[in-house]
Parts: sequence; structure tokens; C-alpha cells
Amino acid sequence: MLEAVWPFLQSLQGAPAYALVFVLLFICGIGLPINEDIVLLGASALTLKGVMEPVPLMVVSWFGLLCGDGLLFHWGHRFGTRVLRMGFLGRLISEQRLETMQATMRRYGPAYIFVVRFMPGVRSVLFLAAGSLKMPYRHLFIFDGLAALIQLPLLVYGVRYVGGRWEEILELMQRFQGVIIPAIIVLLLAVWLVRRRNSRERQV
Repeated sequence: MLEAVWPFLQSLQGAPAYALVFVLLFICGIGLPINEDIVLLGASALTLKGVMEPVPLMVVSWFGLLCGDGLLFHWGHRFGTRVLRMGFLGRLISEQRLETMQATMRRYGPAYIFVVRFMPGVRSVLFLAAGSLKMPYRHLFIFDGLAALIQLPLLVYGVRYVGGRWEEILELMQRFQGVIIPAIIVLLLAVWLVRRRNSRERQV
């Protein structure tokens, strides 16, 4: 699907381009088989060609991600396990898998939603599981929104930094999509912990 949409996106300018990115990210969020990290990387690359600007792209992408995740969370919140009878969602996740994800959410609590944003392949299921546990909506928007505020600048400005090599990055993402984003967040957390420890040592 993405291969068919991509040439069309590259032919757009301004508002229509942003609108299409929003739609793509929204449908990624509700579980359709499109990798949103690849969408974001590709859209970021188009800022190098003047199709979109970085800051408006990040704003539109943030709302697209949160709306898609929020709708899936809402379905879980409203319908619980009955959501498995809802057409494609029933094919997306089995009852046993939903129960496993619910156990994960119970174990780590609402802050785990922050980590979920950086976990390709299981985001949709985990947001659905979080909703089915009747977590407050504010937990989703706080933790998922904060994580997206970190993810988007990393991807957009990361692509702009590597410039002409973005296609190599995109190819690596497609090949190792389940590893790269988690590796990035682990690296960021490691840097934060090292800086925090150094700051404490200086205070002592």
C-alpha cells in the first residue's frame, strides 16, 4: 500500500502533503499494516526536497500519531475483549495475546505507554490492551504524547542531518525495523543516566 501512495505524496506540496501524512499515520495507529516509522522517515526525507517543512511536519505527525493511538485505546476502553469481534481487530490480535499484553500493562503500569511508542510491531496491540484495562485517557495522552515529542525530532532532524544518505537509513529501517527504534531509546536512556550520575558526582 505504501509503495502505491509514496509517489503521490512526493508529487504534493503544502497542505495536501501534510494531510496525507496525517491520514497515513492515523491508519497506522489503528492497526493497518503500514509501518509508521517508515512513513515518518520518508516524510522527513521530503523536507529535504521542499515538499514539507520540519516543524509543521512534526506538529501534524504528532496529532496523527495521537489520534490513531487514541482511537485504538478508546475501542479497547469501550468494548474490552468484545473488540476482538470487530472485523480486522479480531484478526490483528487473539484473545490469548490480548490477555498477555494486559498482564504486561498491569505489571509495568501506565508509564509503560511511553516505552510502547518505541516498540514497532506491538504498539497497536499494547494500546488496545491499555484501553481494555480502563486506564484513564490522560495516561495515554501524557505518556504517548511525551514519547512522540521525543521520537519525532529524532527522526525528522536525524534524516535531515544525514541528508543524501536518508535512503540508506530507510532501507536499514525496513530491514531491522524491530531493532533500531528500541536501540535508539535505550541509547537515549543510557546517555541520560550517565549525565545524571555525573551531575550527582559533581554535586557531591
